[in-house]
Amino acid sequence: MYKKIEKAALITNFNIFDKAKQALEVAKKLNSLGCEVVTSIYNKDKIERHDKETKITYVQNDKIYRSCDAVVVLGGDGTILESARRAAPLELPIIGINLGRLGYMAELEVGEMDQLERVVSGDYEIEERSMLSVEIITGDGRVRSSNYALNDAVLSNGSISRIVDLELSEGGVLISSYRSDGIIIATPTGSTAYSMSAGGAVVDPRLSCICVTPICPHSLSARPLIFPDSATIAIKNVCQREKMLYLTVDGRANFELFRGESVQITRSPLTTRFIRLNKSGFYIKLRQKMNEK
Repeated sequence: MYKKIEKAALITNFNIFDKAKQALEVAKKLNSLGCEVVTSIYNKDKIERHDKETKITYVQNDKIYRSCDAVVVLGGDGTILESARRAAPLELPIIGINLGRLGYMAELEVGEMDQLERVVSGDYEIEERSMLSVEIITGDGRVRSSNYALNDAVLSNGSISRIVDLELSEGGVLISSYRSDGIIIATPTGSTAYSMSAGGAVVDPRLSCICVTPICPHSLSARPLIFPDSATIAIKNVCQREKMLYLTVDGRANFELFRGESVQITRSPLTTRFIRLNKSGFYIKLRQKMNEK
């Protein structure tokens, strides 16, 4: 048994009618269980157009995650990823309810809201997922930007599909040079996302490692690589034709990477804490979500 949840943040896209409707059902369920519901004050008008009776506490955006014991997210994997990035520094547990296409990170489907009773009562497990620390290092060794990722960090040419030149190093030792559409550095959690689509290995999230997958490499020898999570990985922009590449973190945050700069990847001290209710495990979910029979 874990801590009972007395106050939960409710996160979804309230601009979409169906999601707002489902979120209100979740809020009513949580209220009936004695759990206070918190969401952004910017959602107040949208919510009250549908329902003025459900009890919801409205706070400023920057106070939502600091005002709760847990986070309930309704949406797809992108919404869960964004919530994970905000919840991790506060060590807040997250439970996802799938309203997206795949919902690979979600624990519940819409028809399983009765399971929220177990969440409020503390009858759940916590599964911790590793995250990446992602830093942009200038040519003279300064840290220009620092971020963290649950899924992956992707280096590419942005919206224009064009081959780029990159150097991969570990611990200061050059591993390989790539001519490719880009490169993906993923956690085990992110191994089933873009990395898998690019031909990378599917990795059990219980393993401690970092996955590096080139995107469409122009080479017969370039292969995905698996590093221990104690590694310090660097990818340097050595393009002569392109002055600038783009770094995308968890599909949300975007940064420019200029010629001669590097992205340094290490395991972050932060972790994402998922609330788990089901005993199905990684491989059953993998088969179900990926439509394998």
